[in-house]
Amino acid sequence: MDIARPTVILRPMRTDFDILIAGGGLNGPALALALADAGLSVAVADARPADARAGDAFDGRAYALALASQRLLAALGLWPELAPNAQEIRKVEATQGAPGEGAGPFGLHFDGAELEEGRLGYMLEDRFLYRALLAAMQGRVTHLPGLSVTGQEAEGAAIRATLSDGRSISGRLLVGADGRQSGVAARAGIRRIGHDYGQIALVAAVDHELPHEGTAHQYFMPTGPLAILPLPGNRSSIVWSEAEASARAIMELPDDEFLAVLRPRFGDFLGEIRLAGPRFSYPLNLTLAERYFAPRVALVGDAAHGVHPIAGQGLNLGLRDVAVLAEVLVAARRRGEDIGADLVLARYQDWRRPDATALALGMDGVNALFSNANPLLRTAREIGMGLVDAIPPLRRGFMRQAAGLSLEPMPRLLTGRRL
Repeated sequence: MDIARPTVILRPMRTDFDILIAGGGLNGPALALALADAGLSVAVADARPADARAGDAFDGRAYALALASQRLLAALGLWPELAPNAQEIRKVEATQGAPGEGAGPFGLHFDGAELEEGRLGYMLEDRFLYRALLAAMQGRVTHLPGLSVTGQEAEGAAIRATLSDGRSISGRLLVGADGRQSGVAARAGIRRIGHDYGQIALVAAVDHELPHEGTAHQYFMPTGPLAILPLPGNRSSIVWSEAEASARAIMELPDDEFLAVLRPRFGDFLGEIRLAGPRFSYPLNLTLAERYFAPRVALVGDAAHGVHPIAGQGLNLGLRDVAVLAEVLVAARRRGEDIGADLVLARYQDWRRPDATALALGMDGVNALFSNANPLLRTAREIGMGLVDAIPPLRRGFMRQAAGLSLEPMPRLLTGRRL
C-alpha cells in the first residue's frame, strides 16, 4: 500500500518541526512517539494541562486493547511499564436478553485458547496508559500542554498552525487527533457524515464477590448493549448503553438506586456488586470523516471515525491509524519524498479507510439489529449467533478480527516491530 502511488520529492524548506499534532489524548502521543523513534521532529499541542489525567486515583475508565494494539505499545517501549497493571482478556461471552431475564440460550463464546496467542487482548485503565505516554514523550517529543490549535494555513510545502496562546509553529504536516469535533478537520474543509444513536453510554467500575477469570461479557438488550469488562482483581468496568431519557434519569440517581437499576441487567454470576469509583456518561453517535486528508492535513482516531462502543474498538481503530500513518510517513521520508504531499497522504487513506469504515458501519448495524424488542428479530439473532458459534473457522475469524490480527497488509507496529 505504501508504494501504490507515484512519489513526490521533497523541496527544501525550513520548518519548526516535521510533524505537528493537534490533540494530546492517546492517539496523538502514540503517533508522536512512533514518528520520533524514526527520527522525525514532532510537536504535540495538548489542550489539557500536563497532569490532567496523570494522577493515581482509580476512576474506572479503561480500554479494551486488542492484541495488535498491545503490540504497538510494546514496539513503542511502553509495555514493560504497562503490563503489571493490565488484565488479560481470555474469553468473551456475547449473548442477548432483557433486564431480570438473564442471558438467552444461544450466544457467541470466544476463547483465546483457540488462538496461538492464547488471549484476545487486555484491559488497561486510562490513568496508566495516559501517564505512560506522557512520560515517554519527555525528551523525545515537544509537548505543548495547555495549548490547542486554533488556526492553520497551508503554505506551499509547509503548514503553519496558530496556538491558543497566539504563537504559531510550522511543520510539513498537521495531524488532527483532536476528537469527533475536530477543529483541524473543520478548518481543512473535511465534512462529516453520521447520525445520533439516541443512546447515552454510562461508564463506571464495580467491585464484585467472585473472580471474573479474565472473561468479558457483552449483553445485548432492547435499550442498548451492556459490556462488563475485567479489570485486575475482583473488579470490572461497565459500559452500559441506554436510551437517552432513561440514561439521564439513571445518572441522576444516588449510588444505591443506580445499583438497583444495574443489578437486573448485570446478573448475579459475579455475586454481590458495588460501585468502585465515580460514574461518567457520554452521548453516542456515529461520525465519519468523508476524507482522511486535505492539503498538509491528516486525521487519526475519532477525528477520522467516531464509532459506537460495542466491542470497545474505538481506541483500537485509532491505534491502527497511528500504525499505518507512521509507516507511510517514515517510508516516504526515507525515500526523500515530501511527507505532507497529497500523494503520500492518499496512501494512508487507501490503507486505512476501508477497514475503519467497514468496522464502523458493522458496529452501527449490530447496534441497530440488537437494540430493539422485536420478537422475530430476537429469534433470528439467537439462530445467527448459534450458527456462528457452532462453526469454528468462522468463530476464529471473528476472534482474529476483534484482536486486530486480520488487517491486510499488517503495518509493522501492529506486529510489535519498530519502524
